[in-house]
Amino acid sequence: MKNSYKNKEDIKLYDNSVLPKDLDKVGETPFMTEENVFPDILKNHMAPKNKLGYLVVRKGELNYVWEDEEEKVYTVDSNHPLVIYPERYHRVILTGAVEFKVEFYHYDDKMIVDKTALRPGENFIK
Repeated sequence: MKNSYKNKEDIKLYDNSVLPKDLDKVGETPFMTEENVFPDILKNHMAPKNKLGYLVVRKGELNYVWEDEEEKVYTVDSNHPLVIYPERYHRVILTGAVEFKVEFYHYDDKMIVDKTALRPGENFIK
């Protein structure tokens, strides 16, 4: 599958955010592939309320976009996980064979901006 979401000059962009320390893990999705990915992850959505996501790829790679910065397409692979901050619309873009999951951590952020946002990760919180 050809990636139609490239950064200028086809340069891969990685997110260098580090998962904050001392967060309590409260859930995770099962590992997903390009064949069984939850469809809502591919749509414009937010992380569960007061949760921080951590996108972990075991095999292959995928792309990730913050909707407020669509010109920046991040590559996520086994060496470059991605921290998903709450209250920011985003989506995953599959670019080929991949195996990945999203871990969820409690994140004390009192600012819930969009109470009606699609939040598919809510189903994986303990």
